[in-house]
Amino acid sequence: MAASEVVMVQILPRLIRLRDAPTYLGMDRNKFNHAVRPYVTEVPLGKQAIAFDRLELDAWAGDYIRRKGRPGRSIGETIWDAKKTPGLKKRGGFWHVDKHIGGQRICQSTGSTSLIEAERFLARLMEETRQAQHYGVRPTRSFAQAAAKFVLENQHKRSLHSDIGRLKQLMPWIGDTPLERLHRGTLEPWIAQRRADGVAAGTINHGLKVVRRILNLAATEWIDDYGLTWLQVSPKIRLLPDTEKRPPYPLRWDEQDRLFKELPRHLANMALFAVNTGCRDGEVCSLKWQWEVAVPELNTSVLIIPGARVKNGDERLVVLNRIAKSVVDDMRGEHTEYVFTYWGKRVTRMMNTAWLGARRRAELPQVRVHDLKHTLGRRLRAAGVSFEDRQDLLGHRSGRITTHYSAAELSRLIEAANSVCDRQSKQPELVILRRLSVS
Repeated sequence: MAASEVVMVQILPRLIRLRDAPTYLGMDRNKFNHAVRPYVTEVPLGKQAIAFDRLELDAWAGDYIRRKGRPGRSIGETIWDAKKTPGLKKRGGFWHVDKHIGGQRICQSTGSTSLIEAERFLARLMEETRQAQHYGVRPTRSFAQAAAKFVLENQHKRSLHSDIGRLKQLMPWIGDTPLERLHRGTLEPWIAQRRADGVAAGTINHGLKVVRRILNLAATEWIDDYGLTWLQVSPKIRLLPDTEKRPPYPLRWDEQDRLFKELPRHLANMALFAVNTGCRDGEVCSLKWQWEVAVPELNTSVLIIPGARVKNGDERLVVLNRIAKSVVDDMRGEHTEYVFTYWGKRVTRMMNTAWLGARRRAELPQVRVHDLKHTLGRRLRAAGVSFEDRQDLLGHRSGRITTHYSAAELSRLIEAANSVCDRQSKQPELVILRRLSVS
């Protein structure tokens, strides 16, 4: 420092005179005498002058701010605090990261409204990036992050809504768990709770399969920006033994008559159509008139269900035998869009309370809608229909293009479908062996 330079240092006095104290606190003398003076110590200076301790005035001001202060829009943080951490921006009340880390721009939410927590999140993110780039250490990712990636990548999956429902059930249990800490043991509390709720083993296994699929993808296919898989090794997720799975129950003719007699008219028509075409519950309920295709060469029509409505994703040809054709013809004119309706609205599912009540009254409590498909399959086999034709009639996936047929081939399928219409034919009677239940 040059000798000619003079440094001026201002020192605040410890004692502030009465004439200066109101100005020090930013108020007039009357306000000071009423709100401040009774609560601070007066210090005499000479015979008449009065002063106040500056520290006591500061303490009064601090207490007043705590009691009367009103926070600004940025609760808990100030503008100068935010400038201390580059790369953090506040949007919609939450802090977001917008920063170049390791040569890459990272933009994501911290999920926090607190600046302190956001700074910790950013510091952890920067350290994980450094560890991954220099030492090959995988960043920590939660199961919730993996589940979100799984949902985004499988928007085409027809059963995605079911997977999302299962993931929602799992999130409170393992959502925040890092992928590397997930294994069969961490899933046991969720499994125990589901069992306590009376959920079947098969339903629990559906959730376990989704978890297993996500972990397998994380260990094999999901590669991050550092060339590392999300997970080093996928753990083995063992499924529960499904001893409660009910075997198919194909109906005898007398059982079919008992059940259909108890069903309401609209549901009986749908069941009669299903047992003669092998259509699933969802296929019958969503059946539209626009899917009907006339076959003038054979003086009949067929239905072609789009792949989006079929379980295996392939277009399905529905061959109508005499009974199914009569059911469809009876429904004409009742609705402009859907084949089967109830009071002008589409029936969303056949396995409803009306079905449950009918099967109880018919003393067939075990029969489900899908058993109608099994019934047709068994009757076709008893009638001597070939395996390939049974595949086509039941809508099972095969290597053939099941909607491309010549008139001769379609005529053969119609003949095969009609083989199950005549109960009094000379075909061998189907004998169904069933295991007796022992209580």
